[in-house]
Amino acid sequence: MTSHILLINPNSSRATSDMMVSIARKAATGRLAVAIATAERTPPMIVTPEQLKASAAEVVEIGSKHDPACLGIIVSAFGDPGLASLRESVDIPVVGICEASMIEASRARRRFGVATTTPDLLEAIGDRARDLGVAHLYTGIRCTAGDPVALAADEALLRQSLAEAVRACIEIDGAEAVIIGGGPLGQAAEQLQSLFETPIIAPIPCAIERVFDLLQVNV
Repeated sequence: MTSHILLINPNSSRATSDMMVSIARKAATGRLAVAIATAERTPPMIVTPEQLKASAAEVVEIGSKHDPACLGIIVSAFGDPGLASLRESVDIPVVGICEASMIEASRARRRFGVATTTPDLLEAIGDRARDLGVAHLYTGIRCTAGDPVALAADEALLRQSLAEAVRACIEIDGAEAVIIGGGPLGQAAEQLQSLFETPIIAPIPCAIERVFDLLQVNV
């Protein structure tokens, strides 16, 4: 098999996987192929801390069985489920989209916020900022209203609702960059930048670049 990066979707939605891998392949710009693996024992969209925690075991299972031609792995759910355990199980770079986007957003000590659709994951997202040592730059999270699963199914409303959350991050919280927090929100993340002068951080492209950075370090 061709050398590639494996993107793991901890959500069980195949449609979400198709969207994610399309974004990842675009970001990879032909430098490496990108393969996709989709969880089967999780909800179509992870929206609670319990679901996030429960998804970790399958992420580790999938990643630990990676093809020998796999050069790096991306965990494509914003809470980075199973990331630490998977890193201990394999000898290739493993990157989480939350981790990668927070590292990018906080460059040059930028203050950053998160706009997302999953209010129940507020604490888990804040914990990632703390674990990465960037909590002092984290301005907090702004969430859309309503059911996140229903919102994700309405592309126009999702984009509008996230734009409002981004605006709150910038105008109320003072964020100098805003992450769109969620793998299933990847398409919206790409579309929102044109509406704002403030950098809008799309997690999946950040993770792709971080994998390439780590591969160069390991050469």
